[in-house]
Amino acid sequence: MAIIEYIRHFVRKYYPQDHLYLAGGMLAVVVLLLLWPENDEKGATVTSQTQIAIPVQIAEADTSTAVAYEIDDFVVPSQPRSEQIADTIAPPTQWQNVEVKSGDNLSAIFSKVGLSDQDVYRVLNSSEEASVLDRLYPGYQLDFMIPEQGELEQLRVFKSPLEGYLFTRSDTGYAVENILKEAELRQSFKVGTIADSLFMAGQAENIPAVHIMEMANIFGGVIDFILDPRAGDQFSILYEEQYLDGEFIGTGEILATQYTNQGTTYTAVRYIDEEGEVGFYNPEGESMRKAFLRNPLDVFRISSNFNPNRRHPILNTIRAHKGTDYAAPTGTPVRATSDGRVTWAARNGSFGNLVVLKHTGGFETKYAHLSRYAVRKGERVRQGDVIGYVGATGGATGPHLHYEFLMSGVHQNPRTVHDKLPKAESIESAEMDRFRSQTAGLLQQFSNLNNSLFLTINQPSAD
Repeated sequence: MAIIEYIRHFVRKYYPQDHLYLAGGMLAVVVLLLLWPENDEKGATVTSQTQIAIPVQIAEADTSTAVAYEIDDFVVPSQPRSEQIADTIAPPTQWQNVEVKSGDNLSAIFSKVGLSDQDVYRVLNSSEEASVLDRLYPGYQLDFMIPEQGELEQLRVFKSPLEGYLFTRSDTGYAVENILKEAELRQSFKVGTIADSLFMAGQAENIPAVHIMEMANIFGGVIDFILDPRAGDQFSILYEEQYLDGEFIGTGEILATQYTNQGTTYTAVRYIDEEGEVGFYNPEGESMRKAFLRNPLDVFRISSNFNPNRRHPILNTIRAHKGTDYAAPTGTPVRATSDGRVTWAARNGSFGNLVVLKHTGGFETKYAHLSRYAVRKGERVRQGDVIGYVGATGGATGPHLHYEFLMSGVHQNPRTVHDKLPKAESIESAEMDRFRSQTAGLLQQFSNLNNSLFLTINQPSAD
């Protein structure tokens, strides 16, 4: 007790009451700081007790909805947590798309997407339609749906943007459905003026090459596109373009075309007869397809004409040149000049690779020095069909086509014989009403387009 009284007397003597209050306050602060829980590096509170998330309702502008947040989320998210997760974790893409390239094969494509040869076998043996996979061409589109590793659920095979097949896995293999889409057709009208050749003029106007060639084929019975065209000749063409979902996917059919050669205008319009056969006719119903085309090539120059008294360039002797030579690059398509049957498609001495066609009426045509064939013996061909490709086989000194024309076994000059040949059949009188009904509106539209554009082209400049 004496000690306690001594301490009390000491404190009262040396520490006034105000100082004691201040020291007590400071001691309380120190105790609170020592007992305050610590934070980790991320700012989360660390205690020895288990934390419980307490939902807090935060009212929004629309009082009918409220979003729950956890009190220990220091940064309040601006959108619901489920949407945050959806933004950061996107669902995996199930369709794998492969475009067939030159040199690709089915086994390699399946392996590329993680499938085995067994998967190839199952698909190929699923149906008759699976034969489309036996011969893949560059540009084919293959779409694979593989939801699980190594499990092919569906396969889409597009031969073109409009046609394909859908293979769907089933208990017995793969069921097959046809995919047929319909393109939107839009019309395109182009005009041009010849400066060098039809092909060059067409390219200058961005006309598809296939349509330039077809136009030459349409007028091939009335115009010789080597000798007849003159600088200043004009042409026009109305054709279809195909669109799918607003995107251009290819060209369609030629609807009408016109060529003015040295003041003479030829017009051709597309017509489908009662049997579904497509042809081109002039406005009077006369067929543009004559019995024989004037030339078997679309792009060429004549390097040697028919000459029964020609001196052979190598042997230096008089040896008849019984045909016409058309110089053209190797690989240029060679077309049948008329309907016929292939009687020869093989090697033949100095002719090299030779194709011979027999036509009705005792006519025969020969196509020599080909680099390769596009037909076989016994096949029937239509006028304009590709039967082979220009080459330099046999006795040829350079790439060209040697073309011969025989009538009843006698060689004729291919360049002049056309005037002696029969005309192709035209629309019969009983079908003329159907022809006019189908083509009248198209011809009127084509005429209006020609009149407006050619008037603009030929109008003198203000200068």
